[in-house]
Parts: sequence; C-alpha cells; structure tokens
Amino acid sequence: MKLVYSLFFPPFLLCMLFFTHSVHAQYWWNASREPAGLAPNPTTTPEAIIQVYGARTFSWRGYFGIHTWIAVKPTQAKTYTVYEVIGWLQRRKLSVVSIHQNAPDRHWYGNLPEILLEKRGGGVDAMIKKIDQAARTYPYSDSYTIWPGPNSNTFIAWISRAVPELQLDLPPTAIGKDYLNPWFFSRAPSGSGYQFSLFGLLGILVSPIEGFELNFLGLTFGFDLDPLAIKLPVIGRKNFSPPASSLYALD
Repeated sequence: MKLVYSLFFPPFLLCMLFFTHSVHAQYWWNASREPAGLAPNPTTTPEAIIQVYGARTFSWRGYFGIHTWIAVKPTQAKTYTVYEVIGWLQRRKLSVVSIHQNAPDRHWYGNLPEILLEKRGGGVDAMIKKIDQAARTYPYSDSYTIWPGPNSNTFIAWISRAVPELQLDLPPTAIGKDYLNPWFFSRAPSGSGYQFSLFGLLGILVSPIEGFELNFLGLTFGFDLDPLAIKLPVIGRKNFSPPASSLYALD
C-alpha cells in the first residue's frame, strides 16, 4: 500500500494544484449544444463509422468526470444514431437509455467533446449491430446514480464489454465505468482482461488494453505500457510515448 501511495499520490497532488481544464459554468438552458465539427458529414461519407465521444460533465462535476456516448452510422446511412444514458430521464420515470438520430459531436452543455475512439470501413457494420443489441439489453435502464454508478459511463462500459472488437480504453475520468452489480468479477470495460470491483468503489483491473488500474472511491489510478502513460483522477490519462504499433507503421 505504501508503494501505491508513493507512486500515485505525488502526481495526483500536482494535478490538483496545476489542473487548468476549463469547465464552463453557464446555466444548462443556455449552454451550447452545437456540433463541434468532429464527425464526418454522413451525406458525403458512405462508409460505416463508429465514434465514441467524451466531454466534461455539466457544472462543478466536470472537474472530476466526463459524460460519454457512442455514435454510429451504417454503410450508406445518411444520419448518425447516438446511444447514451441521460440521468434526468429517470425523474420522468422513463428509461435512462436514449437512442436517437442527431449530430454525434454536439457540445455537452457547453463543454467541447473529444473523440475517444473511431472505427471505419470493413467489419464496422457488424459491430454496429452488436452495439445496438447491447444498448437495448442494458441491465440498469431504470436506474441512474451520478456516483459511483450506474451512469452514462457504466452504459458505455457495458457496450464495450459486449463488443470487444472496439478495444475501447475509457479514460480514468469516466467515473462509473467500473461499476458492477451484483457481480464483483467481470471482463474489463475493453472486453479484454479482467477486473474486480465492489460496486465501483474499490477495485483492481488488469488488461492489455487498459493496462493496470486501481479504483478507490470511484477514482482511478493506474498506468499503461502501450503507449506509456499514467492515469490519474481529475486530469485523466497522460501519455509519455506514442503507441508501439505506430512506430512501425508504413503509412
């Protein structure tokens, strides 16, 4: 335990002191939901596309975590379908799973999204069908809890486990990705490797995709070897080298 403390507490403290990410504090009703220009135009892009997005959450919560969602466009489709969990739907006694056609890269209430993963071309249509099936069988569709879950990141982790071909590495700021209930053991969110988690509050994860992670009270500390990176709460993932595969790419 002292080793874990000495490895992760000093950089975490530095992150808390120097973290400068801007989280906009506007009211939700006038916060931007405009597209960010990150998604290909579906009317001029015939190939199948999957994109996973993340954006800092609304208000003060954005300093700690992100909201994630998946957008898909089958081959020759002219629109994107967006899959996400919306917590306030629970207040209306509706399913928190939202499946709708919309711009995939809209700001999340003032916060700019980033692409966490993108897949195109061959084999993507088959993955899109699996994504849709997983989304419609999400076991917490009538439940939402900001911390430690189930929340929007729990939903994306559920889909990612069901579609391991995505090889999705959710960042440490995706609080809720490690929520498991009633199970304590499961595949890692990437679908590769394994994890132990007590309701997303305490756990450990080992995976060739995510690397090594410790979860304490929903906060993730860890490291990855390809590419070399450290994972910390608040700041997220910090890479120190490019992926090894890119060093040998020919194009």
